[in-house]
Amino acid sequence: MMQLRNCLLALPILFGTALAATAAPANFVYTSAGELPAAQTILERPDIEGAQVVYNWKLLEPSQGAYDFSAIERDLALTDALGKKLFVQVQDRFFSPEARNIPAYLLEDARYGGGLVQQIEEGKTEGYGWTTMQWLPAVRKRYQALLSALAARFDGKIYGVNLPETAIDVTEDRAEAGFACDSYFDAELENLKAARAAFTQSVVVQYVNFWPCEWDNDHHYMSRLFDFAQANDIGLGGPDIVPWREGQMNNSYPFFNASKGALRIVGMAVQEPTLDYVNEATGKPFTKAEFVEFATDYLGVDAVFWSTQTPWLQE
Repeated sequence: MMQLRNCLLALPILFGTALAATAAPANFVYTSAGELPAAQTILERPDIEGAQVVYNWKLLEPSQGAYDFSAIERDLALTDALGKKLFVQVQDRFFSPEARNIPAYLLEDARYGGGLVQQIEEGKTEGYGWTTMQWLPAVRKRYQALLSALAARFDGKIYGVNLPETAIDVTEDRAEAGFACDSYFDAELENLKAARAAFTQSVVVQYVNFWPCEWDNDHHYMSRLFDFAQANDIGLGGPDIVPWREGQMNNSYPFFNASKGALRIVGMAVQEPTLDYVNEATGKPFTKAEFVEFATDYLGVDAVFWSTQTPWLQE
């Protein structure tokens, strides 16, 4: 695996020369639980391979050990009827103050430490969302039980399952959360191992963009994850395709470039916030062609998960 610093030193060359083109990625529509029927017209398009749907933990486990997969069942029935594929994203982190979408027993039972901790941007005092305290073994055990239950029902029936992005706004100086950088990395890797062990037929994808406490692979979290994924037939991806964006270029993007062809699958999204990013060269939002070119030539993406709000899908 090429180290990130070496990847970055090569960027001037990459900017100045054309990369060998590979096959264009498959197009999927991205949406949330309960919203796929409203996107059926898009899903029916011949240039759409399938759907990626986000299901929060609370929806899938209303009470401890009592699972409700009816939302997935309905979406799978729709995709099957149309001859399309379904990706299931199992969401345990949230991006609004009101979203505390994990089972109530995790929030209320003392053994789970409150279940959630606020995500707070650096320099801010108010949180913008929440993340599950996966670094606590008791919490992690329950999440892995959910993954096992999902696999028992859907392995080989859904095309893939993906775990949400690695980036969270939690720091070690917040002692009340019990958070530690290494503990979080180890926890996320353990969850990924559990998902891979449970799903033996459907593909497993881990979203990775940033690791808390790390920049420029200085903790070797990024390199270790990519090495693990290659060794264990695991796919990787991320929530944003933003060509040449500095933060991503100092974190996950060069590793995707260095791993082209070596991962089981690379699936990356163009979500609602991504649509607002501006191409500095044109002063306009990125076009479909610009997203696809970067995804194909630099990142080696196999599947793009497009927001239903993407302009070309509205045409």
